[in-house]
This record gives sequence, structure tokens and C-alpha cells, in this order.
Amino acid sequence: MRPGPGGCCCRRTVRANGCVANGEVRNGYVRSSAAAAAAASQIHHVTQNGGLYKRPFNEAFEETPMLVAVLTYVGYGVLTLFGYLRDFLRHWRIEKCHHATEREEQKDFVSLYQDFENFYTRNLYMRIRDNWNRPICSVPGARVDIMERQSHDYNWSFKYTGNIIKGVINMGSYNYLGFARNTGSCQEAAAKILEEYGVGVCSTRQEIGNLDKHEELEELVARFLGVEAAMAYGMGFATNSMNIPALVGKGCLILSDELNHASLVLGARLSGATIRIFKHNNMQSLEKLLKDAIVYGQPRTRRPWKKILILVEGIYSMEGSIVRLPEVIALKKKYKAYLYLDEAHSIGALGPTGRGVVDYFGLDPEDVDVMMGTFTKSFGASGGYIGGKKELIDYLRTHSHSAVYATSLSPPVVEQIITSMKCIMGQDGTSLGKECVQQLAENTRYFRRRLKEMGFIIYGNEDSPVVPLMLYMPAKIGAFGREMLKRNIGVVVVGFPATPIIESRARFCLSAAHTKEILDTALKEIDEVGDLLQLKYSRHRLVPLLDRPFDETTYEETED
Repeated sequence: MRPGPGGCCCRRTVRANGCVANGEVRNGYVRSSAAAAAAASQIHHVTQNGGLYKRPFNEAFEETPMLVAVLTYVGYGVLTLFGYLRDFLRHWRIEKCHHATEREEQKDFVSLYQDFENFYTRNLYMRIRDNWNRPICSVPGARVDIMERQSHDYNWSFKYTGNIIKGVINMGSYNYLGFARNTGSCQEAAAKILEEYGVGVCSTRQEIGNLDKHEELEELVARFLGVEAAMAYGMGFATNSMNIPALVGKGCLILSDELNHASLVLGARLSGATIRIFKHNNMQSLEKLLKDAIVYGQPRTRRPWKKILILVEGIYSMEGSIVRLPEVIALKKKYKAYLYLDEAHSIGALGPTGRGVVDYFGLDPEDVDVMMGTFTKSFGASGGYIGGKKELIDYLRTHSHSAVYATSLSPPVVEQIITSMKCIMGQDGTSLGKECVQQLAENTRYFRRRLKEMGFIIYGNEDSPVVPLMLYMPAKIGAFGREMLKRNIGVVVVGFPATPIIESRARFCLSAAHTKEILDTALKEIDEVGDLLQLKYSRHRLVPLLDRPFDETTYEETED
């Protein structure tokens, strides 16, 4: 395929705007048809977005095979029927009941534990609960040590055997640049600060918990991002959930991507603003919402919205997709909206200098009104930040609940962030940071390419270090996690309700700490497990996505 006018050979995501070259999309899945092929041929010349991209944007989501989708629904149906049968047996005390219930004297009260709400947990989740919350007892580096545990009551409780599973290949941690380690310059710097400052601050920033190290960190973050000012917070989740309510409120409109993280969703709900959802990475859906917001204004009164805030992520942690930021910024400018960008997974992991999705697309940081990110992933620490105009940061210092009430970041954690960030920027006098960024990019492309060659269905962008491998069927969620651990590989498996019911997956996270030998070992075992569990569903029908006029079937809006 040849590049468009902007020099971009764009393979757009199937969920981005609802169009494919030789098929149609319904509910996010590609369905081939002659009519869709004819329609595609008619709009093949539409390349109005090509000029916004300075680099290839290769992203694809292969359709779910029809048979697999049907069998997945059947699998959940069978599990549900057996769940009701087991609940019947528990009710008549034929089977022992382990789940939480009210005491006998509370039976006349309104139920505290709703049976229907907990149905999935006790009947489906418990079958595969052993795949989560596995305790590790080492640094979360390229390899980890896992404490062995057993369950004698079908995963309702666990007992530790005392054995340690050594040297498990870690394919689940967000240690993108490999800074989560117990040796090297970061560890030495943090240890020195620990001796000087101790562990805790025991106060908020506004009281007596504002250290010189906090000021140094915020100045460094601002330089790293290329913005006027920045503010650091002690928790990444709270950075979103507590700052969005400080920025918008009643009379404001939030336009949120349907796959945004729970912290963004919670922050939007706490704000009291009206929330409307646009299809994932779908610029036609977003523009439709923006147009309606401008034309119709607020419900009933028809007054203009006080503010319109667009919420997006840099890398979507379940899909492995990258936000179409050039187009989002173009729409934001066109309709005079504000943009809130969550770079939790993209900061450090994307861009030639590791400065995130803005750097990845070669854009101006000033075009993003609120730049949010976390220190929990690429920097091997904890906490989060907000970057932007000085006026914004000054406002948040006095109005953000996370700033006013939360305890300050621990000094050793701050030093870990400072040291790792300086390393990425090259201010430590070495090229280690640049090499880590390059190594992560190489590992990402290599790992994704090999998995596709094996026949797995892989979601997301080719440059995203988050790699979802589709499992689909509920029985294969637990089976995949267990089989991989047997082969000394730790993976994260995800199912409903964290994903759509037929889109269960394993999620691999690449790291610069992974050597080629480690990746090859992991790939060999994944290949074997894929054959064992028959997970190689791909028919290699990855098709480039083209733009087309907005279609109402790709538009969704919440009720006011």
C-alpha cells in the first residue's frame, strides 16, 4: 500500500472509524460482504487525515471467527447453567457455601450481599481465581520468583507450600524500560536518599511535607515533557480520579473514549459533568459528539457548555492501541475543546526520546491542555503527574483533592523517578536511557511479528509494548495461565467483565530488560501452548482501515 499525501501508509484500527477495505464492521467486528466491498471502492480516494501523520500508523484488529464466537457464548451459557445448579445445591445445603452471606439475625434487613451481583464471582471467577494475585518475592524484572500456593477448596482459599518457583519469565509487569531493579544507579541513588530523608513524609504538600526533592522532581518533569510546569502526586489512579473533578463540573461536557481506564471513568463521574462516550479511537464518532455539543448545547436549557473536555489515553492498556492524537488535536482545535491526555502506559515507552505519544507523533506539547502520566511503569516507581500551563498547575495546587489531602511522595521513590528520568534524558552522562527506549521498540516489533507468524490473533498497534493475545473461550483463560506457569512463564490473563464477553485475552507487556534469548524462550512455550489449547485462530486477514463518511451505526451516546 502506498503512502497518502502526508507520507503515511496508514493501516487504521478496525475500531477506529468503522471501515475496512474489503468488509464492513458491526459492533467492532469485520464482516466481509460484496456491498461493503463496493462501498469501500467508492471511498478509497478519501485520505483527508493522511496529512496529519508524519509516520506510518500501523494498527489492526482481526475479526473474531464466527465459530469461535458461537462456542464462546455457548461456553459462558454452560457455565451459567451449572452456576445456577450449584446455587440450588448451596441453598439446600447439599454443597458447602463459601461466599459471603448475611447472618441469620440480619435476614430481615435489606440484603448487603446481592446474590445476583456476586453470581459471576462465585460461579465463574472462582474456577480460575488461581491465575490472579500470585505473590512474587523478588524484583519485578525480566524474571521473578513466585511463591507456590495450593487450594483444597476450589480456589476459595489458598495455602502456601513454602516452595519458591525461581526464575519465572515475567511477561506481565509494566516494567517497560527495565528500571524496576535492585542494582544500578537508581537503587544506589534511592538508598542514599533513604539514609538522608527516611521513608515517609507524614504530611501533605500544603503543610510540612513539601521537600526540596519534590520541587526538583516537578521541575524535571516539566522539562522532560516540554511544558511550563508540572505537579507530582503519590498515586497514579488518584491523579486522574481526583483531578478531573477539579477541572470540570456541572454544566461541563466530557467526551470520553469507550475504552478509557477506570480512573478516568471514576474521575468523570465524580465531577458531576455530563458524560458522553465515543467509539474507541473513532474520529467520526468524536466529531459527531463535538458538533452536537456546539449546535444543541446543554439539555433542556440549550445554553452553551461551560467547557468541553476530551479524555483519551496514549496507549490503551487492554487493547494495545495508540490514540490517533494528530486527529484528536485537529478536532480539539476546530471545535475549541480541551484535551486531557493520559500517558500512563505511553510515557517512556513511545517516541524516539521516550517522551510518550506526543513525541511519537512529533507533535507540540502545547497542543495538549492537560498532560497526565504515571511513574509506576516506565520509571519503576509509584505516583503520577499533571503537566501543562503554569496557570493550570497553580490552580490544581489549591483545588485538587489529591494535592490538598494526600500524603507526599516518599523521598526514595522521588529519587528513583529523578534518576531514571535523567537517564532517559541522557543527563546522567550515559546513553543507557536511549538504548533502553530503542531496545523496547525492537523487542515490541519482534515479539508482535513472531506471534502473528505463529497464527495468533494479536490486537493493537505494531509499536505498542502492550500485546493482547486473544483467547476468547472462558475455559482457555485459566488453562493458558496455568500452562504458561508450568513452563516457568508468568502471564496476565483477562476475561469478562474486564473485557467484552467474547474477547478474553492474555496480555503480554514487553520490557527493555527482556533479552532476545528470553523472548525466544517465551515464544517457544507460547507456540506449544497455542497448539495444545488450539489458540491459533488467525486467518491473516489483516486489512488496512480507510476513512469514510460517518455512519450512525458507529455512534453511541449516554443519556443525559
